[in-house]
Amino acid sequence: MWLLDTTSLALSAFFNDDTRYYAILSHTWGAEEVSFQDIRGPHEAISNKAGFRKIKDCCASALDAGFKYVWIDTCCIDKTNSTELSEAINSMFRWYENAVTCYAYLEDVKPNGLRFDASRWFKRGWTLQELIAPTDVLFFDSYWNEIGSRASLAEQIEKITGVPVGLLLMDTSLRDHCVAEIMCWAARRDTTRLEDRAYSLLGLFGVSMPLIYGEGENAFFRLQLEIMKTTTDHSLFAWISADVHGRRQGVLATTPDHFNQSGKYRRLEGEDESSFEMTNLGLRISLPCVSIGDGSSSRFAYLQCKHDSQDSVLGIWLME
Repeated sequence: MWLLDTTSLALSAFFNDDTRYYAILSHTWGAEEVSFQDIRGPHEAISNKAGFRKIKDCCASALDAGFKYVWIDTCCIDKTNSTELSEAINSMFRWYENAVTCYAYLEDVKPNGLRFDASRWFKRGWTLQELIAPTDVLFFDSYWNEIGSRASLAEQIEKITGVPVGLLLMDTSLRDHCVAEIMCWAARRDTTRLEDRAYSLLGLFGVSMPLIYGEGENAFFRLQLEIMKTTTDHSLFAWISADVHGRRQGVLATTPDHFNQSGKYRRLEGEDESSFEMTNLGLRISLPCVSIGDGSSSRFAYLQCKHDSQDSVLGIWLME
């Protein structure tokens, strides 16, 4: 990974165990961001860019806190190199997790202005992992005044994002939350590229996959296939389509938004979950089923998950 020196604003490359003690920036991109190529060139040429001022202010805050290095996604990834970009996206959760402190810069929050809970930062796809992965997150307004920490603001953040206080305080881990619940946190979030709605979730599920920009919704389909390889969690299938035309869909969702109502779903503890896999003929899974009505071609298949506040289990409708 490339790290930025907080004093000279020069880039240095570090590999494997050589990675240094560093802070990391979480923010939303604007119109005048500084690229990898920009930061390696003469700084006088980019001194008027808003993105350069953001980098300087971030470095100043990190330097005051004793950090020699920071990582900033705009200028610490060579996005003209597809191999480096793929490595960075597949490693990003770990980079945020390994940082000592994450600075969440809310550029649209100003003193006596826009409220903290209305910030665009809470609506972006990439910032979900940036909220969850680090050990420590500090929030700043547009003037780099500290608003508070993830811990001190945990109850407010839970109301905004749906991410439970226990996870924000690190009393629980991602392993304690089912697939559907994590997907729910990602629902209603936006990314500039459609594929990034899937790519931004790789680290949250502990999976990796090649990046194929241009594949559209297929990226989210591939993500679910990768998740299948690592879990027997049936809540992957516990989603509701908002398709008002009533068209039939497969067993996999086409967007995280289909999990919008899945935030209270839980795996059934102590139940033996059947293994499943995707084949060239579709999903292979064994589930208990009941027929609906006499002679009906409809069946209801029971999943090993339930709603947190209800006793009834969840299931999926099957049509012959």
